Amino acid sequence: MFDLNELEHACAIVGQAVPATPAHAWPLLAERLGTQVLVKHENHTPIGAFKVRGGLVYLDRLKRERPNTPGIISATRGNHGQSLAFAAARHGIPVVIYVPRSNSVEKNRAMKAFGAELVEHGEDFQAAAEEAQRRAQFTGLHMVPSFHPDLVLGVATYALEMFRSAPDLDILYVPIGQGSGISGCIMARDLLGLKTEIVGVQSTEAPSYALSFAAGKIVTTETSNTLADGMATRIPDPNAFALIRRGASRIVQVTDDEVAAAIRAYWTDTHNLAEGAGAAALAAALQEKTRLSGKRVGLVLSGGNIDFDLFRRWIGTNAPAMA
Repeated sequence: MFDLNELEHACAIVGQAVPATPAHAWPLLAERLGTQVLVKHENHTPIGAFKVRGGLVYLDRLKRERPNTPGIISATRGNHGQSLAFAAARHGIPVVIYVPRSNSVEKNRAMKAFGAELVEHGEDFQAAAEEAQRRAQFTGLHMVPSFHPDLVLGVATYALEMFRSAPDLDILYVPIGQGSGISGCIMARDLLGLKTEIVGVQSTEAPSYALSFAAGKIVTTETSNTLADGMATRIPDPNAFALIRRGASRIVQVTDDEVAAAIRAYWTDTHNLAEGAGAAALAAALQEKTRLSGKRVGLVLSGGNIDFDLFRRWIGTNAPAMA
């Protein structure tokens, strides 16, 4: 998909807008997991999520190779759309973003604030994406997919940062939505020649990649009803699946209750806010706690864009007590 020189160049592109994010070893999380743990804080980017990196790299190439592009269009549950709006504003390119109805109110507000024209359509991401593709055909807008080599190249820059600061990680947990994040981690690990085991994480309510991984072929689901909207995927991308199948050791499924517990753990142990997908890696590590003893564990906190009402529901005074 790309080589190390291209990844280094992508780091330079991303670095013009996004400083390297921190990777912290939090002692309370180490106590909770019973082993060494390092958290990569992609919640500390200008959009509060790792996706910003992919948008910057994708738009950089698009602007160079197709300078007369009249605008871009895409579909999202939030962070991909914020990424494109953020990057498009830097290049002066109009952007239209489709989201499903009942999408995150605060993510919608953020996309508009970054300059996107927002259109609500359908009941889930897949319906919004299909409508965005139809509009692209009739308007001449450039359709940006949710998975593309340039998006992977961009988000792989966080993995390069993490692996260069901690090349001795034994295992890295990564959430899976459309697959760019875990694909970037696999690519960066392989390009650096490291042995880190990479484990994907999906919701039990949206397990299409997990089911596909187990079956060895693409498996779709009829619904994706998880509250962790960044993992709400019904149809795996074939290219992402091929890379994940080759480079990940397994995919762990976590419940919304486990995600909620991980959000609370991040809040109490690190005072960092995680959205559902952002907390999924910790949820999976807690589920697999007994197999992590003596290992150096990496967690990707992929984003912190959670609506206040959902945050209050998952963290509020009526939430179950944590161990």
